[in-house]
Amino acid sequence: MKIYMRYFTKYKYWFFIAVSCVALEALCDLLGPTLMSHIINDGIELGMIQNVYLWGGRMIFAAALGAVFAVSRNIIASKVSQSFGADLRYDLFSKILNFRQGSDDKIDSGSLIIRMTNDVTQLTQFVNGTMRIFFKAPLTCIGSIILASILNLRLSIIIYLVVIIVGLLLYLGMRLSYPRFGKLQAAMDRLNTVVEEYLMGVRLIKAFGTYSDEASRFEDDNANLMKKGVHAQIVITFISPILTLVVGLGSAAALLAGSRLFTLGLTQPGQISAFIVYMAQILSSLLMITNIFNTFVKTKASVSRITEILNCEDDFKNSENNSDAVISGTVEFNNVTFSYPGGSGVPAIKNLSFYVPAGKSLAVIGPTGSGKSTLAWLLLRLYDPDKNSSIMFDGKDIKKLDIETVRKSVALVPQKAMLFSGTVLDNITWGNPKAEKAQVEAAIKASGADFIYEMENGIDTYLGSGGVNISGGQKQRISIARGLIKNSPILVLDDATSALDTLTETKVRDNLLSEDNKSTVILITQRCSTAMFADNILVLSDGERVGFGTHDELLEECSIYREIFDSQIGSITEGM
Repeated sequence: MKIYMRYFTKYKYWFFIAVSCVALEALCDLLGPTLMSHIINDGIELGMIQNVYLWGGRMIFAAALGAVFAVSRNIIASKVSQSFGADLRYDLFSKILNFRQGSDDKIDSGSLIIRMTNDVTQLTQFVNGTMRIFFKAPLTCIGSIILASILNLRLSIIIYLVVIIVGLLLYLGMRLSYPRFGKLQAAMDRLNTVVEEYLMGVRLIKAFGTYSDEASRFEDDNANLMKKGVHAQIVITFISPILTLVVGLGSAAALLAGSRLFTLGLTQPGQISAFIVYMAQILSSLLMITNIFNTFVKTKASVSRITEILNCEDDFKNSENNSDAVISGTVEFNNVTFSYPGGSGVPAIKNLSFYVPAGKSLAVIGPTGSGKSTLAWLLLRLYDPDKNSSIMFDGKDIKKLDIETVRKSVALVPQKAMLFSGTVLDNITWGNPKAEKAQVEAAIKASGADFIYEMENGIDTYLGSGGVNISGGQKQRISIARGLIKNSPILVLDDATSALDTLTETKVRDNLLSEDNKSTVILITQRCSTAMFADNILVLSDGERVGFGTHDELLEECSIYREIFDSQIGSITEGM
């Protein structure tokens, strides 16, 4: 219920207008059978045609008025429900944008897409149904019971029995259906994840020829979704016809009892006719309630899934209001230890300390799994290190800095270049939309991305999602240009030249480490040929610092660095 109350204040006036229209429409519908009984009893049975016209006119007026109220509440309900859906989708997207990385890791992207589309649509339909029929069905049902009781209390006993049985059936159906719809949504998440992973890795799948494996995987999850769908619907499949049967038997019993009472002179033909119409209205209302119940069960599962997103932790809050803080680029790690949330519990980084002055360069090298990329995530404060650890920018703990200040102070060029649909210029200026033409050209030159000018439309060439229409090396160079043009005091390159040839990498490295680049540069790399030109080199192994110093110092003092150097360069030098 809380999820609806978030938006109730914004739309409460329209909501009350719609509900008022529903109530008035229900009143007009309820007047119909009573007016019909007057037509029969006071007009047809007595042979007074003027009474037929009088009560008939009133019945037509009530029906027309009800139609006006019905049209009004439909228009209002559609407008409010669609506005609610748009607001909810926006709030969910904003929440996801501000996810703490631990929350982002907990819910996979396929599930997030389903929740933002299918689940939000489910809630939108529920809100629409609430304003259109949720109130009308109970009002019509209760009103029909009351007016039928006024017409003939004896016959009304049949209605009471029918309503009690239907209520029990609805309760039973709800208890059985809810957990099944939750499992159905989870199965839908899994299928969506399979499709998403296939689309993202379609080239790799083609390269390895694993079509049959992917088809089998999809078939299993698709069959599971079908099974869960049948399992979820089977309760409703049985409940709906049973409800219709119960109400039908109630109508037949009312006719039987009515004919008996008529022979005893305890009722009139008009009352019996009105009573049967009220029974039909009750049947219609109960079927509406059944549909509401079905929607409610599905919506309840969707609400819990959307609430899970809204309750996820936001990105790190600030402990001080220092959004105007200026960072020059000094970086310091003090006894930093970090384990990934929900991981194995083995620290990815252990007791790591180092210092990089502003404007200097640091290369980070080490075996696979030594914690090099983790260092980049910590610098961006996507995660926080364990207690008694601190990461400092210009002597200030980043936990006490405004999160936007931290992110603006660091430009990241990841190993896997992520480009977006749009022009080359859009991608390069993504982190700095106000960049001038000269800045763009300088970034292109420094990143070795001159190939851009040879493309058909140059810098205005359109790139598909993920940069699918250019090569891996071209993606990396555009990604490096994007990092440079952000003009942040700290530039982090996480193995960002892995797809470049040696000549191109050398040119890019020289530009990044030149005196013209005033940023503090942190090069996370696998190559000694890149690391050896940095001011200092940090050597990691199993998350621990095993070496720190210049290239020459490490060759003498650090066995791990010497092994890496010998495996990459030393053997070539000896051969020469």
